[in-house]
Amino acid sequence: MATRLASTIGTMSKIEPWEEVRREYGVDLIIARQRTDHLRHPKSGRVFARTILEVPDWVNVVARTPVSEDHPDGELIVVRQWRFGRESVSVEIPGGVIDPGEDHETAAKRELREETGYTSTNWTYLGKVESNPAFLSNVCHHWLAEDCTETHELDLDEGEDIAVERIAWQAVPAAVHDGTLAHSLVVTALSMVFDLRLGRG
Repeated sequence: MATRLASTIGTMSKIEPWEEVRREYGVDLIIARQRTDHLRHPKSGRVFARTILEVPDWVNVVARTPVSEDHPDGELIVVRQWRFGRESVSVEIPGGVIDPGEDHETAAKRELREETGYTSTNWTYLGKVESNPAFLSNVCHHWLAEDCTETHELDLDEGEDIAVERIAWQAVPAAVHDGTLAHSLVVTALSMVFDLRLGRG
C-alpha cells in the first residue's frame, strides 16, 4: 500500500513554483530574520505577500544511556527548560542551532555535550525534517547517540537554564502520549527510533 501511494506523488495535479516579484526584509528577530516575499500565483497571476522567517538549521539528539541492571534498555536523556512561547516548562531532547560553518553532525555532538554533559562515540544519522515549510526556511536534523556517558560539566549559554533528566527507554512512548514529551520536533525525532502507536511501544 505504501509503495503504491508513494508512486502517485507528483504524477497527479502539477504544482508550479510561484514567481518572485520582489523581496523585502523586515526586523532582525534575534533567532530569525523576517522577510516578505511578493509572489505571483501561477494560475491566477495575482500577486500575494507571504511572510517568511529565515532561520538557521537545527539539530536534535535522541540520546540513549548504556544498558544497566536497573535499566536493561537504557534511558533517554532529556532536558527540562522554560519555553517562552508556551510560557511553561518543556521536556525535550538535547538540541539547538547549527552554528555558521558547522556541519550538523558536529553540531549534534556539541549540543549533547554542552546541554547535558554526556558524550558518545556511537552515532547514527536519522534524517531531517522541514521545521514548518509554510513560513520557516530551515530544516531540523535528527541524530541518535547510543551508549552515552557523562563526561563533562554543562556548558550552557548565558541565557539558558537547563535541568538534565532521564526517562526509562521503554517508558518513552507513554511519555509522548501523556504529553510529557510534546515538542513537535522532539516527537518526530523519537518517531524515527520508537514505535509510538498506542499500545505498540
